[in-house]
This record gives sequence, C-alpha cells and structure tokens, in this order.
Amino acid sequence: MAAAAALNDVQISIPEGQTESKQRQQPDFDYSQRAQWLRAAVLGANDGLVSVASLMMGVGGVNKDVKAMILTGFAGLVAGACSMAIGEFVSVYSQLDIEVAQMKREKRRGMGDNEVVVVQETQKEKLPNPVQAALASALAFSLGAIVPLLAAAFIHDHKVRMGVVVAAVSLALVVFGGVGAVLGRTPVVKSCARVLIGGCMAMAITFGLTKLIGIGGLEM
Repeated sequence: MAAAAALNDVQISIPEGQTESKQRQQPDFDYSQRAQWLRAAVLGANDGLVSVASLMMGVGGVNKDVKAMILTGFAGLVAGACSMAIGEFVSVYSQLDIEVAQMKREKRRGMGDNEVVVVQETQKEKLPNPVQAALASALAFSLGAIVPLLAAAFIHDHKVRMGVVVAAVSLALVVFGGVGAVLGRTPVVKSCARVLIGGCMAMAITFGLTKLIGIGGLEM
C-alpha cells in the first residue's frame, strides 16, 4: 500500500512539473517591441497610398488625360519618398544624439569600469539606425504610392479609371490596416475602419476642392 501511494504521488507530480516547464519555455511576447518599426512602416505605406491617390484624384477631377494623372502620381511618389526619408533620417538622428549624450552622462557619474562597459555595450545594441530608418520609410511610402499608379495606368476611360483607383486604394487601406493590427495584436475591424475612413475622406476632400477650383475657371 505504501509503495502504491508513493507511485501515485510520482505520477501526479510529473505533469505539474511539465506544465511549469512549458510555461517557462513559452513566455508571453512583448508586442510593444514592434511598436516603433510597425508605426513607421504603416505610417509610410498609408501616407504614400493616401497622398498619391489624393493627388491623382484631384488632378482627375479637372483633367481627363491619363498622362496628367500618372505624371502627378509619379511626382508625388518621388517627392514623398524623399521627404519621408529625409524626415525620418533627421528625426532618428536626433534620437541617436540624445541617447549617445545620455550614455556619456552615465559614464561621468563615476560608475566602475566594468559596469560602464556592460551598460555601454547593452545600449549600443539598442541605438537607432538613421540610415536604416530612412530607407525603410522611403520604401514603405513607395510601396503604398505604387497602388494608385498601377490602378490608373492601364485604363483609358476616365470614369472607370477614377472608380478603379478609389476601389484599389480602399482595398489597400483595409489590407494595410489589417496587417498592422495583426502584427500589433490590436482590434482588426477598428484599425481597418479607421484607416479606410481617413483615406476616403482625404481623397474626397482633395477631389472636391480641386473640382471646385476647376469649376471656378482655372483650366489645365
């Protein structure tokens, strides 16, 4: 009887140990670590998509020529990608300067040599890269801007072209919003709706104001 009781105790304790081991081996992932690069990527793609599409819709409101829309969109792509890259480079470089200055201040506090080395090595691994951030931002903007350009490039009928651009951009906005929500583990429907409504409002406002100016007598 004593041996059987001991055996039962062993059989019960093994699953508990395995459960604790699995829990230790599978810690919860900190999704806040993705926040910085995810914000830059989603912002860049959405900015390229919405700004270039809005420019093309505005021009399309007063000019039916497909070449005018494509040239406007391409100019917006190049100008926007350069602007995003420069802005991200300057912003991240400023952040880098602040963090390096903080490292120097910590070194002057009189910490031991070994402690200083450990702290500096750890901080250097986390320092932002301005060039990488600039390239990523420009690439994300360009990827978003390509969508309306491709949607309008092969359609000759003006009304159909405008409708296809709106449809393609709306679909891309939903996709970008959904991808950002999934990667960040945030509500998908809310994220998609927010991005879609904002993008459609930007296109509608640009189209309406440009059309109003065109009706007022300005010809292209």
